[in-house]
Amino acid sequence: MPHLQPALPAPAHPDVDSMLARKFGREVANYFSGSPLNRLGFLRSEHLFLSQALNHPTTSFLLCNELQPLVQSKEAKRIQWVKFDDIKDVIGEDPFAKDEETVLKEFDSGKSSAQLVFLGVEENAKGGLEYQGKNLYKGAPFFAVDVTPRGDGKVKDACTALIKKLEEQGTGFGKGRIMELEAGDAAIYAEARQMLDWNARNPFCAQCGQPTLSVNGGFKRACPPQDVATPASGARKPCATRKGVSNLSFPRTDPTVIMAIVNHAGTHLLLGRSKRFPPAWYSTLAGFAEPAESIEEAVRREVYEEAGVLVGRVVIHSTQPWPYPANLMIGAIGQSVPDGETIDLGNDPELEDARWCSFDEVREALKIGVSGLGDPAPPEYKGGFRLPPETAIANQLMTSVVNGFVGVEAKM
Repeated sequence: MPHLQPALPAPAHPDVDSMLARKFGREVANYFSGSPLNRLGFLRSEHLFLSQALNHPTTSFLLCNELQPLVQSKEAKRIQWVKFDDIKDVIGEDPFAKDEETVLKEFDSGKSSAQLVFLGVEENAKGGLEYQGKNLYKGAPFFAVDVTPRGDGKVKDACTALIKKLEEQGTGFGKGRIMELEAGDAAIYAEARQMLDWNARNPFCAQCGQPTLSVNGGFKRACPPQDVATPASGARKPCATRKGVSNLSFPRTDPTVIMAIVNHAGTHLLLGRSKRFPPAWYSTLAGFAEPAESIEEAVRREVYEEAGVLVGRVVIHSTQPWPYPANLMIGAIGQSVPDGETIDLGNDPELEDARWCSFDEVREALKIGVSGLGDPAPPEYKGGFRLPPETAIANQLMTSVVNGFVGVEAKM
């Protein structure tokens, strides 16, 4: 049976009237967006705030093993949150007890620790933390912890013991790409997964090759000037990242364009089929934006490279965080030029097939042929195209186009 798809998140302030809403239509919020948390990024450098947030009664922890989240059941509809006492043996009493300057001075690359990331606070939670900074900030804190058993020593043993205990209690870690979580949980998981993955991929300095240290609640990595594990004085060799504006390594997000291309007559939509797709499965075209390239240029280049079609006007429709591993899907709708609509797959062999599909064909497929990439076709499917589910931005782009986006009174 196909998996039931979760509802999409609501856009921000959907009931507020505005000139932009009247002109461009209702905002589209895609799956993995719409987080219920305020990230409070400006407080990540305040270790007193993080220390208080860590052990507050309302604090929740999202655990990931090999980047897979702890979920309540095999259906993976909801995250299984844990509390500080559950995770204390893994992260220690208070990893935020000291300020960043002190932590850098006491850095010891010979000691391992579980990666911890501050995700934000849920401001509507009752009894949440109250922290007085420039303003008074309130909310229930959320953290992510990587409990993947790695290396050796106490941290690995603590992670192994915790995983065993959780599995004995009937919970477990999700499998494959997690696309069944309810919208709010999915958005929190997307942030957690991307940040844990980035930290795991960057244990060494790109400039000098020495071990780095996670700081600022997991959102930066620094190259410390000294290391207790280094013989003699502990001083490390010079590194350019410790001077000027490049003194830290920040998380990366890779912009990816995904586009619904309409023919010049406004009657057909360009769809492509990758070699890895199941039979009859098609989607919109997509590709990475390159350095020194606008989004509009990236759309035109990718469509030409993959399908040989020339694109004129391009507009941005909506975006989708995609934490596999660190993409921001930038959804666009473009229109081909009259003399550039002949499909040619000879430039780039990425696609197995590309074709112009009538709006009626796409509407029908959106009704009866939608499923996840690895799921079976829905029961009502009798043939024709199969398309991505509503949780994919490709579905939202196609739906928007066939429902009148390119008409005179176009609305998102």
